[in-house]
Amino acid sequence: MKQEQLNKFRAWFDNYVAGFYGDDESINANLKLKEKHSQRVCEEMSYLAGELGLTENQKRIADTIALFHDIGRFEQFVKHRTYSDFKSLNHCLLGVEVLRREKVLEQLDRREKELVEKAIEHHGMMELPADLEEEELLFSKLIRDADKLDIFYVVLGYSRQYRDNPEKFKLGLEFPDEPWCSAEVVEGLLRGRRIDYSTLRTLNDMMLCQLGWVYDVNFTATLKRIKRRRFLEKIFDFLPKTDDINNVRGKIFEYVGSRIERDK
Repeated sequence: MKQEQLNKFRAWFDNYVAGFYGDDESINANLKLKEKHSQRVCEEMSYLAGELGLTENQKRIADTIALFHDIGRFEQFVKHRTYSDFKSLNHCLLGVEVLRREKVLEQLDRREKELVEKAIEHHGMMELPADLEEEELLFSKLIRDADKLDIFYVVLGYSRQYRDNPEKFKLGLEFPDEPWCSAEVVEGLLRGRRIDYSTLRTLNDMMLCQLGWVYDVNFTATLKRIKRRRFLEKIFDFLPKTDDINNVRGKIFEYVGSRIERDK
């Protein structure tokens, strides 16, 4: 992939996303969330690609994947008024469909196009397929980690906004803001398991689920960035101060610490 091709992808992304904005402030706020998220995921991807020593061509492929990983979100939200795949449709598959419909990746060679599409298709899955080839697995792992890094940032920012002024919060909440956490979610985290999104019942459950993403982090560089930015501590600050939550906190920090120490 040439740098000029990546530049064209960036210009196409800006033009495509701009076409979804309109007069509805609530819709615009949700679209802006995903637009900015995509841009920041590109930054996280550049960091990881540098830490892993990728070639310049691999870095451009990784940047393209980061730019387009959520391209299906814009059509999803405008049509369905939700970012919940369970309530609408799979945004990963929709993203691949959009890129094919718009013939965005036609200028790439066949293998590069496959790498981009497969990484986008797989980035939201509970687990990656077992039959991915080496480069397919690399890029799929990279986008999953880069995506998580920014979602931690987004969760914290919007949690603060909601807590400080819930009446002016323009984004819809996927779950009710109840003062409790589901026992199933707590137990899963204590057992070191990732949490199935379908089991979430409250806003606290969602935050716990996101804390459990550390079990699905692929690269030590990602965990070090999470630790350095104190994402986990800040999310725990929003959760109830109960024995269950304290036990989860201990489990999560023990896991992260041991992974970083093991991979030194």
